[in-house]
Amino acid sequence: MSEGEEIIRTVLDDVKKREICAILAMGGSRAIAAGYVGCHPNTIRKHIQRDEAFAQAVEQAESKHEVAQLSYINSAGKEGRHWRAAAWMLEHRYPGRYGRRKTDRFTLEQVTHVLTQFAGVILDEIEAEDARQRILGRLSELATSLRLSAAGENA
Repeated sequence: MSEGEEIIRTVLDDVKKREICAILAMGGSRAIAAGYVGCHPNTIRKHIQRDEAFAQAVEQAESKHEVAQLSYINSAGKEGRHWRAAAWMLEHRYPGRYGRRKTDRFTLEQVTHVLTQFAGVILDEIEAEDARQRILGRLSELATSLRLSAAGENA
């Protein structure tokens, strides 16, 4: 970086955080929310990692939309009304949970389960505690990377 050049960092103030949560609660993605408030989706991710209250607000906002769609499907099904729009929204907004799956694809939960079992087998065979800790650390990093990758695909 040359002299006088500075890194511009986007800071999400309380107003922008509320706007992000409002968009997520309506079913918008994190990418849409980022575009609306004028930041990069990574900025939202970084703020979630650093700000526990914001992380909880984002999780609640995303859950609020999902629960609303499920509620609509449930009540529409009971009353014989059209529920397909809500089902479509769930399928497209949350493909990991509601999308149609190809039979040759694994869910994040399935991969996590297999990796956990795999880690157990490896750790049972390794006696050196320092090696066990290094392996656990690397597997933990891998699991975090998978979760972030999956979250990015659903953003």
